[in-house]
Amino acid sequence: MKAKFARHSLSVAIGSLTTAALALGAMNAQAAQTINLGHTLSDSSHYSVGADAFKETLERLSDGEFEVVEHPSGALGGERAMIEGLQIGTVDVVITSTGPLGNFVPQTYVLDLPFLFKDYDQARCVLDGEIGQDLLDKMGEHNLVGLAWSENGFRHMTNSKRPVTSPEDAEGLKIRTMENKVHMAAFEQMGVHPTPMAFPEVFTALQQGTVDGQENPITVIVASKFWEVQDNLSLTGHVYSPAIVLGSPVLMDGLSEEEQGWFEQAAQASAQATREEVSRLERDGVELLRENGMTVETDIDKAPFQEAVKPAYQIYTDQYGSEMLDRIRASDC
Repeated sequence: MKAKFARHSLSVAIGSLTTAALALGAMNAQAAQTINLGHTLSDSSHYSVGADAFKETLERLSDGEFEVVEHPSGALGGERAMIEGLQIGTVDVVITSTGPLGNFVPQTYVLDLPFLFKDYDQARCVLDGEIGQDLLDKMGEHNLVGLAWSENGFRHMTNSKRPVTSPEDAEGLKIRTMENKVHMAAFEQMGVHPTPMAFPEVFTALQQGTVDGQENPITVIVASKFWEVQDNLSLTGHVYSPAIVLGSPVLMDGLSEEEQGWFEQAAQASAQATREEVSRLERDGVELLRENGMTVETDIDKAPFQEAVKPAYQIYTDQYGSEMLDRIRASDC
């Protein structure tokens, strides 16, 4: 009888412990804070690779305190709309190009000047150093939190009309550009008709002939399957296009110092994973585009393009001064 009672008591105790553990687990699950991370590219893009790294790192460091939910393909809106969402707290984290960023943080327009960086090593060196950190810090002056510089890559031109190997070839083309006046000014100097629009609208605009072409890094051209609506790719490399991981101050200001550190580490992991994917696609992406029917112009004399867009520098410095541009040019990167 005593043994039976002991077994019954043990069973009750184990049951109580199990119930308590399940209850604690449920409480922990309920306590996990959902972090909505948005971007405009597909879930097979380099941005999504970065989003996966952000999610894995933050959830691991926080031991499940935060749960990251990715919203790709412009599900939370275009880049400008998502940046506005960060400012009011309706979006938590965004991976975005710098295209619309200058509208919020004018100092970043310098990064969109054509032919500013000669290669990836120089661009990454500048953004990972003091200049890049100063620009991240500027985000705080405009109700945003700059977490890390990520990457899109060097931008190239595509169109459905004709091969482009010189500025004269591009003249008269209606090209979708980012919502960025420095980019638009540069294209205007080449005789191109720049047509800014939010990225989620671009594929349909190309498909319907609303615009003749667009310009983006290989990473974006591949992820967006632009070969379905564009025949010609010209490897002009006219602008290095960084990306940035931004946080909402509404979210970040409510976190402890330790938690803020987790987000910063997650953003750094995201940037590193994205850059590695950009490097891979730079190696393999052009051949993939050829395999899917695009004509790729690789023999591009960049000097005439550089000469054609020189006035864009004057437009920038007249409005914003030359301090940041001079610092980049004087960098030992």
